Amino acid sequence: MARITYVEERDHPELAEEIGKIKGGRGGVINIYKLLLNSPPVAMSWLQHSNTIRWGTSLSPRLRELVIIRIAQSFRYAYALQQHVPNIALADGVSLEECEALVDWRATNHFSEAERAALAYADAMLAGPEVPDEVFEPLRGHYNEREVLELTVLVGTYIMHNRVFRALRVDNEPRRA
Repeated sequence: MARITYVEERDHPELAEEIGKIKGGRGGVINIYKLLLNSPPVAMSWLQHSNTIRWGTSLSPRLRELVIIRIAQSFRYAYALQQHVPNIALADGVSLEECEALVDWRATNHFSEAERAALAYADAMLAGPEVPDEVFEPLRGHYNEREVLELTVLVGTYIMHNRVFRALRVDNEPRRA
């Protein structure tokens, strides 16, 4: 159960504008936004940043989802996985088998060398703030500076997301019929 109250649309007509923007950017108001709406400026900032880092970068949708799923698996938190695996990753070219293989991606042959370099980088960022040169340097062979920057911010963003999800104990979304 979430640690703070979910803001329900029906109870907060004063948030109609913010809720409309969330619905426009997400298709609905999922639980993380119901929590974030306890601070409308934070909710709107989160929405804008998330939309930019997910859809406004030069990273491929497939790479983006591989990295997001890997981070969510590392946190062992179902909320992020529930949002991305069935709703986004499959549509962006990541198979269910590949999603499962990300748990031990080094032991599989599912991923390209470029994807492996990005996954190693994400793992290094998850392990601590300092990324060793031997992990960073392979990125240069596969990604330009813009892509390295965008990948770095993507990883940092989803580390933050998963920390917030866990700290607030965001509940999984109800299953759709």
